[in-house]
Amino acid sequence: MNDNRYTLLELNGLVRELIETGLPSEYWVEAELSECRESRGHCYMELIQRDERSATPAAKASAKCWASKWAMVRPYFERTTGQQLRSGLKVLMKVYPQFHEAYGFSWIVTDIDPNYTLGDQARRRQEIIRQLKEEGVFDLQKELHLPLFCLNIAVISSQTAAGYGDFAAQLADSPFPFRSQLFPAIMQGEGVEQSIISALNRIYSHKGSDPLCEFDCVVIIRGGGATSDMAGFDTLLLAENVANFPLPIITGIGHDRDECILDMVSHQRVKTPTAAAALLISRLEAVVDTLNDAQNRIINYCGSKLSTLNTQLSTLQASIPRILTVVLTRQRARIEAFEERIPLLTQRRLTQERHQLEIIEEKARMLDPALLLRRGYSITFHNGKAVKTAQALKAGDEIETRLSVGTIKSIIK
Repeated sequence: MNDNRYTLLELNGLVRELIETGLPSEYWVEAELSECRESRGHCYMELIQRDERSATPAAKASAKCWASKWAMVRPYFERTTGQQLRSGLKVLMKVYPQFHEAYGFSWIVTDIDPNYTLGDQARRRQEIIRQLKEEGVFDLQKELHLPLFCLNIAVISSQTAAGYGDFAAQLADSPFPFRSQLFPAIMQGEGVEQSIISALNRIYSHKGSDPLCEFDCVVIIRGGGATSDMAGFDTLLLAENVANFPLPIITGIGHDRDECILDMVSHQRVKTPTAAAALLISRLEAVVDTLNDAQNRIINYCGSKLSTLNTQLSTLQASIPRILTVVLTRQRARIEAFEERIPLLTQRRLTQERHQLEIIEEKARMLDPALLLRRGYSITFHNGKAVKTAQALKAGDEIETRLSVGTIKSIIK
């Protein structure tokens, strides 16, 4: 039997001594959070490093940040980065090793560098923006147009959010007949992406099912919440769904200094839910002002035109007696001139007609059969009609031949 035996507690104690003496310093370590949770003021984390080629875990470790440190580290990190520590974030932590005989090995976190996470976030955001632009969808929403009468609004928000209540109340208090319908969604935490995409899908399925239920635009509002909850709006999948949506989307989910990728790809971004309501109301006010202005211009133009026409009519009415006198004078002069010409014209016409009559009389005299008879010609009649051919007569017919002097009656044999 080997006398070099140790109890588990003794062996674990040796391991603790070796770690404490062999790794006495603190170390800055880069890692990705695969899990992060709080309990009794402490923060418990699981760290992971992925293989760059396969994305499978290449290393894992547990880490803890005790309440005394976590109370300082957490607010500073969230204030600087604008979000909470959560799974998926890449972090740069200052740690030292700790091995406890009963609880095993763990890295103890004493500090977290928020600038490292900010740099990683910025790189991720830029990568998402680059990919959206390569896909040709980054500016698709900007190419859409809000209708002039944008009254039917689909709203994506948390049903219990104060911001949604403010938005709905502001529309209800306006003089316009807005109609809004809420499509509830999770607006903070890890479920933001899928919840908003699901709401967009419900709106798309709802659109067109009934003409009265069609929407003019979609409004996504967050209505309060911590700046640290903005990370859910910076995902590629959500940005792609919003960019490709066929209706204009207005976002009111951030604060003055924050602009998430969802804001960038939306049709229009405003700061708050009340600002989104104010935008819709102001657009309709502008449309009404334009219509009123057009109405006033039409009224003024018609009034000016009627005034001009009335003036012209009055002038014309005043000039009618003078014009009528001139016309009557001219017509009277024409009649008098025509009356003076009537005898001359009548005499000329009578002379022309007398000459034509003389010509006709001369032609009649030239055609008188008596002239032919005096020249030695005769005319034969049968039954009072001149005989032109012998074939017109037959035996027994009585004919009469008229000569210059006298007539002869004959019987055809």
